[in-house]
Amino acid sequence: MDDLGPLSLDSFRKNNLSASWKFTGQENLINDRSIPAEITESTKKGTPLGKLEKILDDHFQSVDTPAKLARRQLRDKRRETRAADLVKKDDDAIIKLENAAIERSKSVDSAVLGKYSIWRKENDNENIDTTIRLVRDQMIMARVYVSIATMKNKTQLARELQSQLKESQRALGDATTDADLNRSVGEKIKAMGQLLSKAKDQLYDCKLVTGKLRAMLQSADEQVRSLKKQSMFLSQLAAKTIPNGIHCLSMRLTIDYYLLPVEKRVFPRRENLENPDLYHYALNSDNVLAASVVVNSTIKNAKEPEKHVFHLVSDKLNFGAMNMWFLLNPPGKATIHVENVDEFKWLNSSYCPVLRQLESAAMKEYYFKSDHQTTGSSNLKYRNPKYLSMLNHLRFYLPQVYPKLNKILFLDDDIVVQKDLTGLWKVDLNGKVNGAVETCGESFHRFDKYLNFSNPHIARNFDPNACGWAYGMNMFDLQVWKKKDITGIYHKWQNMNEDRVLWKLGTLPPGLMTFYGLTHPLDKSWHVLGLGYNPSIDKKDIEKAAVIHYNGNMKPWLELAMTKYRSYWVKYIKFDHPYIRGCKIGE
Repeated sequence: MDDLGPLSLDSFRKNNLSASWKFTGQENLINDRSIPAEITESTKKGTPLGKLEKILDDHFQSVDTPAKLARRQLRDKRRETRAADLVKKDDDAIIKLENAAIERSKSVDSAVLGKYSIWRKENDNENIDTTIRLVRDQMIMARVYVSIATMKNKTQLARELQSQLKESQRALGDATTDADLNRSVGEKIKAMGQLLSKAKDQLYDCKLVTGKLRAMLQSADEQVRSLKKQSMFLSQLAAKTIPNGIHCLSMRLTIDYYLLPVEKRVFPRRENLENPDLYHYALNSDNVLAASVVVNSTIKNAKEPEKHVFHLVSDKLNFGAMNMWFLLNPPGKATIHVENVDEFKWLNSSYCPVLRQLESAAMKEYYFKSDHQTTGSSNLKYRNPKYLSMLNHLRFYLPQVYPKLNKILFLDDDIVVQKDLTGLWKVDLNGKVNGAVETCGESFHRFDKYLNFSNPHIARNFDPNACGWAYGMNMFDLQVWKKKDITGIYHKWQNMNEDRVLWKLGTLPPGLMTFYGLTHPLDKSWHVLGLGYNPSIDKKDIEKAAVIHYNGNMKPWLELAMTKYRSYWVKYIKFDHPYIRGCKIGE
């Protein structure tokens, strides 16, 4: 026994009582007079201990002695006291929390309506233009109440709300920051707040307000999607344009070139053009300024500039400008030569499938028919004029253009060279044709992104999970190219894509197919991509890269360019050059 009543025998079995407990009469427990006969009888018969415990518990619960009643009352009083203490503590805690909330709420402007994160100060940025946000949120709620007032025939209130909406709209105007707002905006906010309070008293219905806000949210979402499509369309359009400054530069250079005597149109060191022991670069471009940056940045970072040879190919419109620029601004001790792609007589529609396709009526309709059924921004991308230019497809004919060279480094005109590139000629391509940096992550930029694997020809010949790679900086082994007949492989796939069923237009998809199994992966530090579309490239990766590539729509010579990356490009432009100044480039 303890002061709370009889103990369970289980407690003795577990032997978990402290040393302060005293046990008396253990040997006579079963023979105690207070124990009924059935317990004694059960003990004699060898009843199991668990069952005996139950009988004992039932017996002690059924006997109500005065001492037991007193102990029970004492236990009940203790329980009640404990419960009252706990309730009091809970009440005190709630009062403290309420007082704290009241103190916090004193700093909150009760006129703010629709500011949904007002109670979550940790998510509130004090630097955001809160006044403009408040006006806009009030206008949202006013529109909701106008709709509900009209529905409930509260015409007077609806007119008041509409009138105040116009006042708020005038006060907001074209302002984008608090500093742009008129001084009278405070009065408008106060008036709108009072009117909204009145509307809330008369019209507030949780379901109705929720429904109206949901409808407005859906409408806003549709508008955002529409504006996003327009933005994509305009960005694709802007990416195809040539800035006035660059157009001016090209025109002025062209005029001056054709005014030169023929004997002065010749570049020096022509003997280096076919020397296989030198470092040769292939650059195809119709952008004078972009080509000048590629050449300048390569030479400025070269250890032995005299061993570098640039083979530049342009079109007939820009051929004169390219020549004139590099005649006026020769690349130091390096060799440069400019050619016109339109003078490659062997490159004709009977030999080149893509030329034949570009001249076809179906292709012209695809490119130039304004009411074509697929007019989305994604399709506009493939209508870029670069896909119509043979300059873009000339990369598949390098051995034909440079038959006496063994290796050549192909460069796009939207790159900047930051380190000496001669180490690329020492890279063992292990019998492969193309040395390139791979672009795939876990699933991004793999073959299934570029090719139509629902076509049996594609599904049969390529792995959809094969890793893609990048054009822009590619080391080509022209000797292995000839042995593998790479140009023939390209022609085969290009002929099969007459109706664009294997891939969309462009040069990367046929490049992936042509060089499938023939591409050697280069270290990623040789070529960092994405400066024309990705705003989150690590600065360390950019600075340690040998070549940075502005692939994407945001080219560094366009106003679309990302400011944070533009400095890597503009530092190779001579802004004090008379032609640059005359065309106001960079202003």
